[in-house]
Amino acid sequence: MTDTVPIRRALLSVSDKTGLTDLARALAEQGVELVSTGGSARMLREEGLEVRDVADLTGFPEMMDGRVKTLHPRVHGGLLALRDAPEHVAAMEDNGILPIDLLVVNLYPFEETVAGGADEATVIENIDIGGPAMIRAASKNHAHVAVLTEPDDYHALLSEMKDTGGGTTLAFRKRMAMTAYGRTAAYDTAVSTWMARQQEEAAPRWRSFAGRRIQTLRYGENPHQSAAFYSDGSGRPGIATAEQLQGKELSYNNINDTDAAFELVSEFLPVDGPACVIVKHANPCGVARGSTMQEAYSRAFDCDRTSAFGGIVALNQALDGETAEAIADIFTEVVIAPAIQDEAREIFARKKNLRLLLAPGLADMAAPGLAVRQVSGGYLVQDRDTGHLGADDLRVVTRKAPTDDQMADLLFAWTVAKHVKSNAIVYAKNRATVGVGAGQMSRVDSTRIAARKALDMAEALDLSAPPTQGSVVASDAFFPFADGLLAAAEAGATAVIQPGGSMRDDEVIAAADEAGLAMVFTGQRHFRH
Repeated sequence: MTDTVPIRRALLSVSDKTGLTDLARALAEQGVELVSTGGSARMLREEGLEVRDVADLTGFPEMMDGRVKTLHPRVHGGLLALRDAPEHVAAMEDNGILPIDLLVVNLYPFEETVAGGADEATVIENIDIGGPAMIRAASKNHAHVAVLTEPDDYHALLSEMKDTGGGTTLAFRKRMAMTAYGRTAAYDTAVSTWMARQQEEAAPRWRSFAGRRIQTLRYGENPHQSAAFYSDGSGRPGIATAEQLQGKELSYNNINDTDAAFELVSEFLPVDGPACVIVKHANPCGVARGSTMQEAYSRAFDCDRTSAFGGIVALNQALDGETAEAIADIFTEVVIAPAIQDEAREIFARKKNLRLLLAPGLADMAAPGLAVRQVSGGYLVQDRDTGHLGADDLRVVTRKAPTDDQMADLLFAWTVAKHVKSNAIVYAKNRATVGVGAGQMSRVDSTRIAARKALDMAEALDLSAPPTQGSVVASDAFFPFADGLLAAAEAGATAVIQPGGSMRDDEVIAAADEAGLAMVFTGQRHFRH
């Protein structure tokens, strides 16, 4: 392979014309011949640049509404020819093919067209054919051709040309080829995903996933693991679309935990009042509603003050100064909210290491989407858990029915349990968690751990009784035996929400009746592994 290759001819054909004029002018000033198509050529001519039409290069006009313009041997031959292979050079000379040293192409805005809700015909017209074909050709021949697919790389190209006296190094061309193949792969992923959705195909034979790098992380879950953060391009509000206003760079664990907190707080609509979620190690350790945001935070904090230290705080409404003062009293890793008042920003400015994120609204928890997990040799793909219940969806199975207030607490606890690692147990009272048991191999252990944490908080807050007294309890899956339910009753729970469906449901219902509990079945579970 050759190393530095001079750029004498460049083909420019872009949909996103950001920075195109400056790039083209800089190339022209270095004596590069510019070849272009359609709108790109018109724009450059309007800027006073001399541009050769692709039609002039190929001898064929653009046709079929622009569908056919670059799919021609004189284009692809100019991109694919090996300049150090005599038979390739002879073929170029015999067929009037001119070498192309630089290809600058970005693709039709397919992803943006789909996101904008365009009709099927418009979406199909925005499936690029010639662009990916040229990109793949130039990338394959990176020994001789440089390819750029994004305006972000224009400056790097011009710096490279300055350093090499008008050319590109092999290392640069390899790096750009790698980026280009990644771009075409992501593009094809977007197209295939859209087509699967159009045909309502939940499990297509081939499934691909793509992302654009947002951030290279210092390390992964542990310091010996490398990591990076990618956006899937969906624009879904959350950690991938949030703006970091201050604080240290987000770590892998920060991102993972903040996502867990934000997804849960998005379950609570702002129109229903303030809500706060505190997460530690991807599990909520405190969740509450309140009449004010400060009250919601304080009630969430009082669920488990020990675990809240060094945690993640997510809010469903604007972060105000009073709430910021309360949060600033302890060490907090990240705070994320859909709006942040100036007073709150001033308060957090004193906490230089605290990461403050502004989210573009809350996530739509009812919107369909995919959850993907890698396993050895493959991927597990499922629909996102969008399960949501109202009081009318519940079935009372005990002699005693829940009161209206208990029913509100049961639905609140059920919402939180959806976001707790299985086996999940959540005690709640007055729309605030008072005990959370997560991730245990035994459901009864989760029940007892949550109750133990409530006892610890009773001692810390000098309460006359544990906060689980008079609470309700949610279980993400059915109680296989009555022991877990009885442990909850011993902790002071008065009402229970669980999926039901165990072969011992009758035994569990009988135990609830004997203990004087009200219990409802959801008919739906929320495993979270």
